[in-house]
Amino acid sequence: KIQSKILILTICAAGIGGTFQYGYNISIINAPTSYIQTFMNETWLERTGVPLESNVILLLWSFTVSVYPLGGLAGAVLAGPMAIKLGRKMSLLLNNVFVIIAAVLSGFSRTAKSFEMIMLGRFFTGINAGVSMNIQPMYLAESAPKKLRGSVALTSASFTALGLVLGQVVGIRELLGGEESWPFLLASNVVPALIQLAALPWLPESPRYVLIDRGDEESCLSALQKLRGSSDVSAELEEMLAEQAAVKGQRPKNPWELFRNPALRWQLISIIVLSSAMQLCGNDSMYFYAAYVFQEAGIPQDKIPYVTIGTGSCELITSVTSTMVIDYAGRRPLLLGGYSFMAGWAIVFMVALSQQTQISWMPYLSVACIFAYILSFGIGPAGVTGVLPTEVFDQMSRPAAYMICGSLLWFNLFLVGTAFPFIVQSLAHFCYVPFLVVCICTALYVGFFLPETKGKSFLEISEEFEKRNFKAQNHEPLYKGPEEICSTIL
Repeated sequence: KIQSKILILTICAAGIGGTFQYGYNISIINAPTSYIQTFMNETWLERTGVPLESNVILLLWSFTVSVYPLGGLAGAVLAGPMAIKLGRKMSLLLNNVFVIIAAVLSGFSRTAKSFEMIMLGRFFTGINAGVSMNIQPMYLAESAPKKLRGSVALTSASFTALGLVLGQVVGIRELLGGEESWPFLLASNVVPALIQLAALPWLPESPRYVLIDRGDEESCLSALQKLRGSSDVSAELEEMLAEQAAVKGQRPKNPWELFRNPALRWQLISIIVLSSAMQLCGNDSMYFYAAYVFQEAGIPQDKIPYVTIGTGSCELITSVTSTMVIDYAGRRPLLLGGYSFMAGWAIVFMVALSQQTQISWMPYLSVACIFAYILSFGIGPAGVTGVLPTEVFDQMSRPAAYMICGSLLWFNLFLVGTAFPFIVQSLAHFCYVPFLVVCICTALYVGFFLPETKGKSFLEISEEFEKRNFKAQNHEPLYKGPEEICSTIL
């Protein structure tokens, strides 16, 4: 039971201007595709008197879409230093500056007759998403009580899915997806930013950051009491003081220092495998296929955007369900189940695609596969991946770990977005073979190498990884006895 309303408000305020923006900005760009391409052509024609060739329009559009993950990569690199120097809460607040700049650029692009403003706006939107994807899970996991840490941090994935669905809803023709209103659609991301700027300043900073990074025990106690809705937080404060003692005299680490530190070997391998798999598992590519498969299943062209809202809703339903069960089921079963189911559905999906024209009911199986694949992704990989860096790294390594995690996530999003059309071209119906391999390998890694972190303190998790990192030394007797007793005086 969450006793404190402040904790719930913190989750909502961090989420609406945080990972919500990531999902929202991914989906709002889909609805006005044809209108923006027409706008690019008309603008160029007005400037030069010569229309753009169709392949040049496609190239400009590809750049407009792919500049978003490039901005995300820049944001992920920025997030580490921001989290250390400004704190978790202040970083989230300042991050809204990027999205406000983006909204102004996109909103006035048609008036200024400049499609370059849309591209620049998408880059700033990407920076905003890159920062929030790293800092929000860190802020929430550090603010949550141990028994609810997984659920609270996993709300980041629920807000991403909520953003995705609302972006699809707002993007329908009847709302802001029409020919006249697309600049307002692209600028609508300013609303969540303003909500966060109004709400988050009144809520507490991460107690762990205040105590361990800033050394301010009094502010930590005040933040804890607000977040727990109780004045008796002595046991939790004791735990944090033990964490503070464990990292005493250390400074926040840089990403390259994590690679050089043998004490962090397995933690680093785990987040590299899971962060890469999150984008290389092919979930986002399912959205690419959705329109084609729905068309083949006989759904009228003008009704497809409404059915696509269902795919986003699937991710939202499962991420909310996972939020409720993660602290009971554990992290490993959700990841293992998610990737195993995805591997199974990838096989069925490829068979269904290959038989699409031969067997009359195959298009319906393809539709079922799309929903099942997205549901399986939402079970665990969508949310648990973002929780783990907070749990497996200590306070001094955490921001650097999120920089590595975020950089991999955005780089792989860019890679899959660029490579997937070519994979489809060369492998046709068997385009999901690379994703199938990723899902199987990740499930095996989770099954054999990833320890469970459910219900453990950050210190207990660190100790468990230490045993793995120094296995050889652990075979020595733990107590060798005193070498020499110098004195018996007490």
